[in-house]
This record gives sequence, C-alpha cells and structure tokens, in this order.
Amino acid sequence: QVQLVESGGGLVQPGESLTLSCVASGFTFSSFLMSWSRQAPGKERELVARIGPSGSYITYADSVKGRFTISRDNAKNTVTLRMDSLRPEDTAEYYCHTPSLGFWGQGIRVTVSS
Repeated sequence: QVQLVESGGGLVQPGESLTLSCVASGFTFSSFLMSWSRQAPGKERELVARIGPSGSYITYADSVKGRFTISRDNAKNTVTLRMDSLRPEDTAEYYCHTPSLGFWGQGIRVTVSS
C-alpha cells in the first residue's frame, strides 16, 4: 500500500536549520508531483512547496521563499525540505503529500523556539 514517512523534525532555535525527509513507497514516485504542507496550531493548512516529477518544476509559498529548498531523489523515492533561517512562525506540523493521488504522510512536528 502507499506510504509516505516523514522524518527529521524537532526543536530548534530561531535562525537555525532543519531538514525534513519523506520516503515514499507503494506507487511510482518518479511520476508524481510531491508537496510539503504545514499546519500551525489554530491555523489553516498551508502549502509550503511543490516539486514536479523530474525536479524541474518548483514552487514555494511566499512565507518561505528564499529560506526553504525542496528537492527530490527519484532513485531513493525521497523528497526533502531543507529549512534555513527558521522563525518561530515556522512552528507547525509538516506533511509530505501527493496532491494528485491524495496520499498524505502522518506529519512531523517542527518547533522553532528560543
């Protein structure tokens, strides 16, 4: 069955970096656009970044542009979100998902606090 398993979350201080990874299985990963979204407590879910099947198509939310980098390794069925210059407002549950298939990971917590 389809699985999306996120890892790499945790607690960091403002200005620090964190890298999230999502390993996919159960579908042809290299054929599908992948996305990272987040949801902060009490807020609506926000699409953070997307990457096309080959990696040539990439978009970011304005709130993370210039600080976050999405990438993928189709040989390893992995999509990665590198997060630099983290801010307290980046605190959220982060989800890896496949928009066209409707599959979501279980989510992973990122907390940015001093």
